[in-house]
Amino acid sequence: MSADSQDSRERAVDATTHALEALHQIFDAEESLGVALDRTAQGAVRAITDADAVTITVLREGKPDTVAWTDQRYLEIDKHQYAADRGPCLEAARTHQPVRASINEHTSRWPEFAAAAHQAGIQAYLSVPLVVTTEGRGNELVGSLNLYSHTAEGFDPFDEALMRLFSTAATRSISNARRWQQSRDQVHNLETALESRAEIDQAKGVLMAVHQCTADEAFTKLTEQSQHRNVKLKHIAREFLELITRPRSRPSDPPRGDGLGLPR
Repeated sequence: MSADSQDSRERAVDATTHALEALHQIFDAEESLGVALDRTAQGAVRAITDADAVTITVLREGKPDTVAWTDQRYLEIDKHQYAADRGPCLEAARTHQPVRASINEHTSRWPEFAAAAHQAGIQAYLSVPLVVTTEGRGNELVGSLNLYSHTAEGFDPFDEALMRLFSTAATRSISNARRWQQSRDQVHNLETALESRAEIDQAKGVLMAVHQCTADEAFTKLTEQSQHRNVKLKHIAREFLELITRPRSRPSDPPRGDGLGLPR
């Protein structure tokens, strides 16, 4: 190995080490899945010297989507693969095996991809699988980390090995982000449910006071309106509360109801 080649390898190892350190810094961070994926893409493009752009493909119910990228000019390459339902990023995501080659090597196998890559000036690519697995739940996220280079000899087996290690490390930060996002969504849903419950209880209280009925009978009135109008119960309660608290044209006017048996 020449001195220049050795220096290049050392620089690549240093860059990858720094990228991995950056990943470790966000392992315990509370951030969204989108941020974690963006960080992964940025770390990958810094890790490989000849990588000019990185995209991340995720399969959602079998359908591919680019969820993170370092340069939007290369998104069309991914889109052409999705439209044709073939290409290196889909191959890596579906087989869980890395795919590495120069564009000219697979022109006949993936013509749509090759044409889009040529138009963007891409000469080489490297796609490695990205699989997030959770114990007891199997694969939660399946996709690929896609590197594009303007240099025909841009990626070699060493780069492939580094990216396989990088993608393995990246899955932990992505997994943590998914759990954080899911927890945040659950809290938001709980807050929304509690807010809706409070409004429904308030509406029930008003109906009970006006009609001298039980809580169950008041709830039945609300649900009947919900079914009749095909509107969610929480919206019926909210509209009802807004209606009875709306300023009246004359002080002597009673509060108005909306199909709930109140005087208008």
